[in-house]
Amino acid sequence: MKSITRTLPLTMLLAVLVALGLGGCVNEHENDSSPAATSNAPDSEDVTHGPGGTHAVNGSIHISSSAPGGEVSTINGSIHADDHAQLAAGQTVNGNISLGNDATATSLTTVNGGISLGRGVHVAQTVTTVNGTLALGPGAQVGGRLANVNGTIILVGATVNGGITTVNGNIEVGAHSHVQGGIIVRKPATGFFHWWGDSDKPRVVVGPGAVVEGPLRFERAVRLYVSDTATIGPVQGATAVRFSGEHPPE
Repeated sequence: MKSITRTLPLTMLLAVLVALGLGGCVNEHENDSSPAATSNAPDSEDVTHGPGGTHAVNGSIHISSSAPGGEVSTINGSIHADDHAQLAAGQTVNGNISLGNDATATSLTTVNGGISLGRGVHVAQTVTTVNGTLALGPGAQVGGRLANVNGTIILVGATVNGGITTVNGNIEVGAHSHVQGGIIVRKPATGFFHWWGDSDKPRVVVGPGAVVEGPLRFERAVRLYVSDTATIGPVQGATAVRFSGEHPPE
């Protein structure tokens, strides 16, 4: 992996891996120059720190609230930001990304891993993974698209301005959440799936008081439940089942 990363920038590697995934559908290491951003990489030559950010090959990265910001990236490892931390792009291939309460970021991307945003987190652009859960806490806001291929997407009183996209994932737009740009559940690009049998269908729930602006477009069969107090745009490819109370029937 070292030889690959020396010749191929991480952003390009991520783009290639994400494209392939879509097509197939802290122990801390001390750092002198950026003491607020640390990594548990086993080999110090795989980690670089500087005013532009923190980068690792093998190792998780921890960003404290006093970190100077910048891009944060690793290949085999997770990224965790404390409450009130600030970073630009957060990127990994094999690992989770989690942001504490009131943290901010420009964009977040992983391939094999989940992404969780705490209370009041603001991400200016996209939040994406191929295989993993996307979870947004109360007051969290994503300025761009929220997207995965496999894994649950959960909004708890959160806002997404660029729409939600998945292929095989369940979606729960929780109570009083707000989605602009609609929801798309895409047909897998390859392989075969059944159009019958509830166990094969993604479950999409729009909870009480939630708002989804824009079309809800389904290119494959889904189970769609919409609260009788929710507001949604036009539905294409599914029939919405209205429900009362906090949760739909199982």
